Amino acid sequence: MEHCDVAIIGGGMVGALAAALLAPSGLSIRVIEARAPAAFEPGQEFDLRVSAISAASVRLLQQAGAWDAIVAMRAWPYRALEASEWQGFGTRFEARELDCDHLGFMVENRVIQLGLWQALAQWRNVVLDCPNGLAGLAPTPTGTELALDNGQRLQARLVLACDGAESRTRQFAGIGVTAWDYAQHCMLISIEGDALEAETTWQQFCPSGPRAFLPLGQRHGSLVWYDQKVRIRELAALDRMALAQQVAVHFPARLGAFRVLEKGHFPLRRRHANQYLKGAVVLLGDAAHTINPLAGQGVNLGFKDVACLSELMHQAVEGGQDIASAELLERYQCRRRPDNLLMQGAMDLFYQAFSNDLLPLKLLRNLGLKAAQNSGPLKNQVMKYAMGL
Repeated sequence: MEHCDVAIIGGGMVGALAAALLAPSGLSIRVIEARAPAAFEPGQEFDLRVSAISAASVRLLQQAGAWDAIVAMRAWPYRALEASEWQGFGTRFEARELDCDHLGFMVENRVIQLGLWQALAQWRNVVLDCPNGLAGLAPTPTGTELALDNGQRLQARLVLACDGAESRTRQFAGIGVTAWDYAQHCMLISIEGDALEAETTWQQFCPSGPRAFLPLGQRHGSLVWYDQKVRIRELAALDRMALAQQVAVHFPARLGAFRVLEKGHFPLRRRHANQYLKGAVVLLGDAAHTINPLAGQGVNLGFKDVACLSELMHQAVEGGQDIASAELLERYQCRRRPDNLLMQGAMDLFYQAFSNDLLPLKLLRNLGLKAAQNSGPLKNQVMKYAMGL
């Protein structure tokens, strides 16, 4: 039987950040991950999975010692954000309005993970166990006993479930979820073009679903196309040239000429764990909650979970207290669950308001976007919240 203080199931963005932020505490940490990310090489194709990283998340990655490595690979700042439906009724946020250099960064998920793994390599108290997985768990008087895929058994004082929306750790712990599917699916399309905007990300609303553009440097970008499940499957069946023709018809002309490099699609589903903890098992990130990706807040919410739990655990270590005490874990749940519910609810309200073709509601929502553009301090407060400032 092997032992550790903290077992982190999942070495993706959330799990790796948790390990990196907890490492200075001196706790013995075991990160269990099924697959290593592919190595980065300059000039390789862009990944489809890209996240809009807020200013607060950048600070956490800096604190973890990973940001320099991430930037050395590739990360693209964006300085403006637009949301519109009818021409002339949109809202535009600009970094200069907040006296900031940028609103955030667009970064490939794999690059974030690789940067964090590089940071973990410096810590002798962190063991990255890959490839390996969780085969089962059982509570013990001193924590949790884990059965691993390679036959090992591991005793941990605390288990952090960071293994994604289909979390096996959550299932083994017997924590239920409230979930439903949205009517729409989402398609990601990687493109290249000479006239692509390099510093502005935008979203245009349509009754069948939003269309969004994420800038990835001077000549590259990622398109996000929300639509009905049948429509997305039809688009996914097209070759790249035919898909580019459909994009040209259904996206704003501001894209200019471009070519499709890669494509992928996935369903949209909302999940929220009925509780974030059970015994010595704690849920973070997508294992605890998934959100409609309209505002790009998914990974940022997961990073907020990590920041909160890490702060509480560091305080416990410094005060000589139990890192797995019921009081500490309940404080984490009380801080994070309401905030995540609020963001889920806001995105659902936004989704419902913009997912229909009723003329009175179309008028109201466009007037709302126009009012938001001229709301002054309120507009800035909304943007600061989204940036985590």
